[in-house]
Amino acid sequence: MATQKQNSIYHGMKIRVGFGFDVHPLASGREFWLGGIKLTSDKGAVGHSDADVLIHALCDALLGAANLRDIGFHFANTDARWKGKDSKFFLAEVTQMLSEKGWKIENVDCTICLEQPKVNPHIPEMKKTLAPLMNIEEDAVSIKATTNEKLGYVGREDGVNAYAVALITKQ
Repeated sequence: MATQKQNSIYHGMKIRVGFGFDVHPLASGREFWLGGIKLTSDKGAVGHSDADVLIHALCDALLGAANLRDIGFHFANTDARWKGKDSKFFLAEVTQMLSEKGWKIENVDCTICLEQPKVNPHIPEMKKTLAPLMNIEEDAVSIKATTNEKLGYVGREDGVNAYAVALITKQ
């Protein structure tokens, strides 16, 4: 009879899951960066960096899984070095932090809540942009989009939010 240890596909590995959430207000006249790409839109997210809500949620999910605090701890919005910074830099840095601690990113699953513009046509490009930053295959990056059915700040098109879950492993 096989033992429980022998049946585990993660035998000898340590696994962790992290959850991330981020929100940014939307305003006219701003560039709209989402999932590492620039979208054409009348409004863009407002923030200290480029305000890429999806990448910020991903960073928090990854940092949380590795018990390394959150994005604001490492890249404070009061630090002038990060003013207007491309959030792809943050994701690459977070990936490096995890690697230095012996963690490997296995997969991520993300949801974006936004009324406009429509996100689904841009998901393949987002996956192609984000996967190499995390040293994973595009197939390991799940991105979904939904509206808020015209309810709340998202429904009024006053803001955008994103959720992310990450699975990491250590040998």
